[in-house]
Amino acid sequence: MLSTRLLTRNQINHTLLRTTGIKATAASRSCIYPRTQTPAWHRRQSSQDGKAQQPSDSSQYSAALAHCRSYCGSLTFPPETISLTSSELIPSPNGEEIVVLHGYLGSTASLSKKLLFVQLIGKDRTHSIQIVSSAKTLKDVDASAHETIKKLPMHTPVVVRGLLRERKQQPEQDSGEIQKIKHVEVDLLSIQPLNEFPSDIIATPDTLFGPEQRHLQLRSEAELRKALSFRSKVGLTLRSKLDDLGFVDIETPLLFKSTPEGAREFIVPTRRKGFAYALPQSPQQFKQILMGSGIPKYYQFARCFRDEDLRADRQPEFTQLDLEMSFAGAYQVMSIIEELIGSIWFQHLNIRLPERFPIMSYKDAMSKYGSDKPDTRFNTTLSRLDPLLPGDLTAKITSLQSPIIEGFVLRFDSNHSNDPHITRNFIGSFLDSPDGTPFMANPDGGPGVFVIDSQKPLQGLQALGFEAAEHIEYLYRIEDGDLLILQARVNRPFSGGSTALGNLRLALHAAAVRQGYIKPLIGFAPLWITDFPLFSPISDSEPGQGGSAGFAATHHPFTSPKTTADVDMLLLDPSKVIGDHYDLVINGIEIGGGSRRIHKAEVQALIMRDVLKMRSERLADFSHLLEVLRAGCPPHAGIALGFDRLIALMLGKSSVRDVIAFPKTGKGEDPLVKSPGPLSEAILKTYHLQNSPSAESLAES
Repeated sequence: MLSTRLLTRNQINHTLLRTTGIKATAASRSCIYPRTQTPAWHRRQSSQDGKAQQPSDSSQYSAALAHCRSYCGSLTFPPETISLTSSELIPSPNGEEIVVLHGYLGSTASLSKKLLFVQLIGKDRTHSIQIVSSAKTLKDVDASAHETIKKLPMHTPVVVRGLLRERKQQPEQDSGEIQKIKHVEVDLLSIQPLNEFPSDIIATPDTLFGPEQRHLQLRSEAELRKALSFRSKVGLTLRSKLDDLGFVDIETPLLFKSTPEGAREFIVPTRRKGFAYALPQSPQQFKQILMGSGIPKYYQFARCFRDEDLRADRQPEFTQLDLEMSFAGAYQVMSIIEELIGSIWFQHLNIRLPERFPIMSYKDAMSKYGSDKPDTRFNTTLSRLDPLLPGDLTAKITSLQSPIIEGFVLRFDSNHSNDPHITRNFIGSFLDSPDGTPFMANPDGGPGVFVIDSQKPLQGLQALGFEAAEHIEYLYRIEDGDLLILQARVNRPFSGGSTALGNLRLALHAAAVRQGYIKPLIGFAPLWITDFPLFSPISDSEPGQGGSAGFAATHHPFTSPKTTADVDMLLLDPSKVIGDHYDLVINGIEIGGGSRRIHKAEVQALIMRDVLKMRSERLADFSHLLEVLRAGCPPHAGIALGFDRLIALMLGKSSVRDVIAFPKTGKGEDPLVKSPGPLSEAILKTYHLQNSPSAESLAES
C-alpha cells in the first residue's frame, strides 16, 4: 500500500510560507490530501467485506494523487505587487525592496550551474523583466528556488518573489513584440509554478499555430491581442457617446421565432414537439416594438445569426451596433452615425473625417463604379459606350441582343506607364490566372481588352471605329500603356450589389497593386448610398420573404417607400418604388445599413399581402409587429453597423476573423471546440428530431 503519513499543519504552513510568502488558510490546508485518506473513487474498489483492496493500478493512483497535490499548490498564491505592463510604472528601488510578480517564463540564459538569467513575461505579454537566479544562499532565499526555475519550461505561468534592484548593464534597444524592462531586474527569492507547459507542444518565436489551437494563436500573436483590445476600447467609446446622446442600452431576446425577413435562419428545437425558436437575424422587429413602447432612443451591441453562404467578410454569428430613434427620419440617423464614426476615427486613429459624408444614389454608384459599395479613393469610373460602337465589334464582345456595353481605363503609376508591352503582359497574365477565370467565363461575354499604343492605328483602338476612339481619347485623356476594358451586360435596370465590370475594375486594380504597378490606396473615404429600389428580383441565394410576386424586399420588408410618389407606385409598378434606405460605405466596404421604417400597420400589411404576395400563414408570423404598429406607433428610423467589419476596417485587416476572438471558418466551424457537433440519438429523441439520409449526405459534402 501507499504511504499513509499525514502532513501536519506545521508542515503545510511551512511549505506554503516558503513558496508563496503567505500563511496557509484552512481552505488551502484541507485541499491537500491527508495520506490516511483515500479518494472516493478509489474507496469504491473495496471488497464486499469492507476491507480495502490493493489498487488495480497503483501507478495510476499515484499519478492522480500527484496531480491533485500539484493542483492544490497552485490554488493559493500572493497578489502581485508590481505589474509588468510598462517600464514607466516600475520606479528604481530605494534600497532593498521585495516584490511579487505574476507572469510566464520566457527565454533562459545559463552562465553556469549556479547562475541563471530568465525573462519573466507579464500577464498581458507586452513587457518582460529579467530574473536573476543564483544557487548561493541568501537571507529569505528558498534554497530550492534555483533548482525549481532551472527545471521549469518556457511558457509556464508562475509567481515570482524576489528582490528588485537596479540593473547595472542595460541591454540595447529591442524591437520585438515583448518589450524588455531594462532599468531594473529581480533577484529570485522563491518561485511558485501555477501550471505546467507540456513538452509535446512546440512553441518557439517562429511557430505558427493553426485555428484548431486558437488559444495558442492568441497567446503568441500580439497583433491578435491588440486587435481585441482595440475592439474593446472602440466599443467603450461608442457606448459613452451614445449615452451622452440620450440612447438607452436595451438587450433584446436571442430566442425568437422564425419570420421571413430575408436570410436563412438558425433554428433552435425545443422539447415541445413541432415547435422551435429561431436565432435573430437582427433585432429589427424588437427595436421597432421598442419604438412603439415609448422608448425614444435605443441601442445595443447585438449578436446576430444568419445561415448563409460564407465569404471572407462573413460569419454565421456576428456583432452589430444596432440603434433606432422614434419621431425621426433618415437625416437624423445619418447625422448621429456621422458623429459616432467621426468620434472613434479621431479618438482611436487620430484622423479627422468630414463632418458630413458625401451622398450618392444607388443608380449613380452602379453606373459609375459597377458596385453599390464603391471605393471612391481611385477614380477609375465606368462609362456607357454601346451607342458609339460598331455593330460588328458588339457582336464579337457579346451574343446578347441590344446589350449595354460599358468600359473603363486603368492607368499604372508614372514609373510604369507609357509602356504598352508592360500592360499587355499584365492583362494577359491576369486573364490566364484563376483570378481572371470568372470574367472570361461570363455568359454575357468576356471582356474586350485594348492597350493604348501610339505606334498603332487610332492608338490601338482601330476596332472601335473613329467616333468611339475619339470619344474615349477625349473622355479619358488616354496615354500610351493605358488599358481599356469593355464589358457587355443585359439591358435592364440595375439590381443586386455589383456588375461584372464593377467586379473586374476592383480585381484589376488589386492585381496592379500586388504587382507594384499602382501604389496601395491610403486614407478613408466614407460615403452614403441612398435611393435603393424597394424591391428586387428573387435570388437563388436569398430566400426573401417567401411571397409569390417574383420579387422580394431589397433589404427587409419593413423599409418605408421614400416619397409620396413611391407610395402611390406600390400597387401600380412596385419595381419603380424607391425605398428610404441608406448604406454607409467606407473604402468600398459596407459598414452598415438602415432605413426609415413603415410605422402604420395597414401599409405594412399591404406590402406583405398585396405587393410581396406572402401567404396568410407567413403574414400571421408578423401579427405581433402589426399589433404594435396598430397601437399608435410613431414614425421611426434606425441603422445597424457591422461592428466586426468596422474594427477590421479601422485596423486595416482584410478579414473580420482577425478581430474576433473565436471566429468560424469558411465552413461555419470552430476548429478549437469542434462545433457544430453531432447529435446523439438520445438528444434527437428529446427534441423530436431524426436524421434523414439526404441531410446526412448534405452534411458529409
